[in-house]
Amino acid sequence: MSGLLTIALIILVFVIIYQIAKASEYATILRGEEKINARVNRTMAWLLVVFFFLGLYGIWLCHDALMDKMLPVSASNHGVEYDNMLLVTLIVTGIVFFLTQTILFWFAFRYQSTEKRSSFFYAHNNKLELIWTTIPAIAMACLVAVGLRNWGRMTGAAPSNAAVVEVVGKQFNWIIRYPGKDGVLGKKDFRKINDANNVLGLDWTDKDNLDDIVAQNGELHLVVNKPVSLVIGSRDVIHDVGLAHFRMKMDAVPGITTTMWFTPTITTAKMKEITGNKDFVYEISCDQMCGKGHYSMRGTIIVETQAEFDAWMAKQQTYYASANPPAATPAEGAAQPEQKTDSVKAITMK
Repeated sequence: MSGLLTIALIILVFVIIYQIAKASEYATILRGEEKINARVNRTMAWLLVVFFFLGLYGIWLCHDALMDKMLPVSASNHGVEYDNMLLVTLIVTGIVFFLTQTILFWFAFRYQSTEKRSSFFYAHNNKLELIWTTIPAIAMACLVAVGLRNWGRMTGAAPSNAAVVEVVGKQFNWIIRYPGKDGVLGKKDFRKINDANNVLGLDWTDKDNLDDIVAQNGELHLVVNKPVSLVIGSRDVIHDVGLAHFRMKMDAVPGITTTMWFTPTITTAKMKEITGNKDFVYEISCDQMCGKGHYSMRGTIIVETQAEFDAWMAKQQTYYASANPPAATPAEGAAQPEQKTDSVKAITMK
């Protein structure tokens, strides 16, 4: 019954709207269509002016409300360039937006159709088309060129003194591998992957793997003011290494190695002071939908001094040692297997 009443009410509303529209049409005919249209145009023109200023006020309110929710200062060298590029883009597009919207709303108000003036149809003008196509194209080309330059720096060759760290995505966590004292990451073979004792498929016949350190807790340790080159990959599906505080990101694609490098410039301890948040941590997020656990795929980055990093590294066990523990030796006092005497051996041989 309630469903029938709902349908009846909807039909009644449409009937009322239709009757109001017909009444308005008849009133327009009786009063004079031109006068009614002119009055409507004036009302719409003033409403457009009000909407323009309300829109600007709304933009300001959003800016004021969200400023304190923005990320803190960039913590990498490339991030500073990115922030500058974004600022320039916002200034250029903001000026263009304000000018075009001001002209748009002004024209709608100033040149409204009235009883004494009708709208003018302006069909085409080659010079005007050329101007408003060429200028935006040049401006966009300049912005894109700056972006490509910064992208080339981020994905290009890292400095010779850069540390090398591998970051591998796996549903739904990050695996971090550090080279040992030799500073070289050993070879991998996907056929050797074993979640029990070889999560990355390291080839133990390669001596460069014997001193590598693997962290499966998603914690990445970096040295402040020292370049680091990230070697990025994936074990299953496409992930994305998102480093929002460093203004960087890179896809982690199965079967393909991607790289990027940067120099962290602010330690975790210093960023806690800057933000006033004692619980602040740099985060590695997955910025590519990768499955039902995507929301929980996050890691942490600890930016520290060289001394702190060396002390942490000294406490780490190589992955080879943890994956290949030495054979257990009998405990002291444990029963030893019975030894065969020479006579027993002789009988056995017979």
